[in-house]
Amino acid sequence: MRGAGDQRRRGRGTQAATAAVEAREAAATAFYDMDQAQKYIDGRVTVFEDLDAKAAEPVRREFTGLAESADAAAVAYISVLDAHDLGDQDRTPAEYDAARRAFVASTERLQQVTRNLNGFAERLAPKMARLESALDQLPPRLTAARDAVAAADAAVRAAADAGMDASDPEAELAQARQILAQLGSQGLGGLGLDGALRKAEEVREIAERAREAAAELPQMAQKVRNSLASARTRVDVVANRVGPVREAMKVLLRGYSQACWQDLKGAPESIEAAVTRARERLNEASAHTSRAEWKEAQRALTAARTELNAADRRAGQVTGRVEELRAVAADPDGPAERVRFAVRDAQRLAMAQPGGAAPQHARALDSLVARLEEAPKRLTGAHPDYWAYLRELESIKTAAGDVVTRIRAERAAQG
Repeated sequence: MRGAGDQRRRGRGTQAATAAVEAREAAATAFYDMDQAQKYIDGRVTVFEDLDAKAAEPVRREFTGLAESADAAAVAYISVLDAHDLGDQDRTPAEYDAARRAFVASTERLQQVTRNLNGFAERLAPKMARLESALDQLPPRLTAARDAVAAADAAVRAAADAGMDASDPEAELAQARQILAQLGSQGLGGLGLDGALRKAEEVREIAERAREAAAELPQMAQKVRNSLASARTRVDVVANRVGPVREAMKVLLRGYSQACWQDLKGAPESIEAAVTRARERLNEASAHTSRAEWKEAQRALTAARTELNAADRRAGQVTGRVEELRAVAADPDGPAERVRFAVRDAQRLAMAQPGGAAPQHARALDSLVARLEEAPKRLTGAHPDYWAYLRELESIKTAAGDVVTRIRAERAAQG
């Protein structure tokens, strides 16, 4: 009977040992699966950080917590492995059973951590897919940037070979090259995917501006030469207006009150001074042209045109004033009648409203009618102030136009 009992005990020991070994192998498999999942996700989070560091911050924080749980589970597993050496044959069934339970508990913990890691990976996958899809845009963007730099380089060299001052487009080209070199050496480091895409586009835009500027240099040269010739012709034309302006000022001084020409006093001298300054600017433009400094030449030309425009405008004011004053002196009622038509049109528009003119519009128009009736009374004495008369009429006409604008705006707002 003792032999049969020993045999039964040995059978129970063998079963317990087998179960413990199977539990240990299951734990080893669970540990391997967890370790692989942790390493894979760590790599994906690192890629996420490279592509979008800011968006990756909460992702990294969450993964750090999961990684700590995985590390703790791994330490616990190794502790169980060290505590239960199943290679020792001198073990009781109870010891094998204890080992089995320890390995099963470790397996469950490892598998739970793995499930948590896989759930995190599933949530991360759509974000990574979007980023990696955007990443596909980077190579063509970089290619476009490099092509733009190459085209700009060719345009700058062509302009320089033609004797043009290409320093400005060359400086822009250098800036584009510097940014492109940073992209080439650093990749996404510190920039993130969005930053790299923006930098690539910035390179392309800067290089394109440089290319266009370089390509325009020959055209600018011809344009500056043509403009310089045109401006020299115009400066002579404006200079020739000084004589008629002097004669017009004499007419004003002799035939009209001081109030009619006071604001034009000194016009001939100011026109002469402007012409002198314009000639100086044109000489500067010519000097810049001889040195192929087209941008500086263009600036000097612009300054000359500004002087000529001011002088031309001043001359027109003097000669035009004479014409206006002669016309109103010959027919004082003519200008008033034209303004009266404008006021009447405003009155008709106001009365066309349902219920007649609005009180505020009626008051404004009545005031204009009164001013219009008073305006001719300004024309008194041997030398009437025709200019004040004309300005008053113009003011009335402008005010009538303002009333019309307000009425139309109100009607539009009402539907």
